[in-house]
Amino acid sequence: IYLIPKFMQYIDYIVQHYSWQGVALAVAILVLFIVQLYYYIVIYGRVAGFRTSRRRNHLQQEPAVSVVVSLFPEDYDYLDTRLRTLLSQQYQALYEVVVVYVGADNDFYEELLALRLHYPNLLVTKIQYNPRFPISTKMAINVGIKSARHEHILLTTTDAEPASEQWLAMMGKAFMRGDVVLGYTAIERKKGLVNYLIRLSRLHISMAWLARAVSGRTYRGSRCNLGFTKELYFGVKGFTHLNMNIGENDLFIQRISTLDNVSVVLIPKGTMVERQWGGLKWWLSHLHHYAEAYRYYPIGARNAMEWDVGSQMLFFLATVTALVFMPLEFKAVAALLLLIRYAVVVARVSSVAKRVGERGVVLRYFLFDLINPLMVICLRLAMMRKDSTAWK
Repeated sequence: IYLIPKFMQYIDYIVQHYSWQGVALAVAILVLFIVQLYYYIVIYGRVAGFRTSRRRNHLQQEPAVSVVVSLFPEDYDYLDTRLRTLLSQQYQALYEVVVVYVGADNDFYEELLALRLHYPNLLVTKIQYNPRFPISTKMAINVGIKSARHEHILLTTTDAEPASEQWLAMMGKAFMRGDVVLGYTAIERKKGLVNYLIRLSRLHISMAWLARAVSGRTYRGSRCNLGFTKELYFGVKGFTHLNMNIGENDLFIQRISTLDNVSVVLIPKGTMVERQWGGLKWWLSHLHHYAEAYRYYPIGARNAMEWDVGSQMLFFLATVTALVFMPLEFKAVAALLLLIRYAVVVARVSSVAKRVGERGVVLRYFLFDLINPLMVICLRLAMMRKDSTAWK
């Protein structure tokens, strides 16, 4: 009881010294600081600390796997490089690569068929291209799944290739612990700041869905690196949201995922590497295209993503306000909290990056930390306009 008057006197002194506005600013900075620490210590800490070996096996050995790829353009470079990497995986069980070619170039098709002389595990299916009856990616994948000989299906794209010859072994082993398998996809590493920002953007976005996946609340995966069983696929009668050209890696995954049937692969050898086809404008357009499915995400997943970046923006604004307008001791505390937050963020991002094989993350992270909120604002503004290419 004696301490209460002393405490109130202390509060009065603070209010008189900093004003109510200063007190409100201090509370805001502290609350936002705690929210940011919660994200990077607790939520994203689940990704860094996840061990798939803790899950119980429901298969005794790696199953036979069919890797399904839809091939729309006549991409000779894909035949010579990325496809051969898929066909040369080291895997103890049987596996095949099912390529669904959608086109009308007979010479390209013959060259694709010729690869079977060197790779007997290649299965080729052709859908004749007709401009009057466009074929969507989902339709092509559906044909590939029906053509596949094995029960366990892995999906990838022509934009990506395995980071190692053990990619299939890592994903195949994951099927021993779950009927839905999710792996990470990195952006290829190049020189320059733009490539760094794009790679870190991919990592940051992936941390959000990986954190929920390892917690049993899966809402998406990587379109270049995911798998499921035929039983699950045909059990829900194939892909959902057929009026969209997207959704196979999120809206469909939401439908077949349960609390205990998802196996997450967090190891560099299990990573896919996707090509970068442009700069920041291309990347934001890429994100905008696939963000058309965002409105259908569970409210919990959307809130988690919004609070992460939103709390970061507000924390930065509140801290800058304190550094500009408040007294010296106030500035010192605000700067200290800013440094603590940055140290925690870098440590956590570094630990997650190590799990998935991302290199060269730490030294320039402050650049991404500053620019990412601006990228998110640009994306949100772009999302106000509908991307017609995402819809049939």
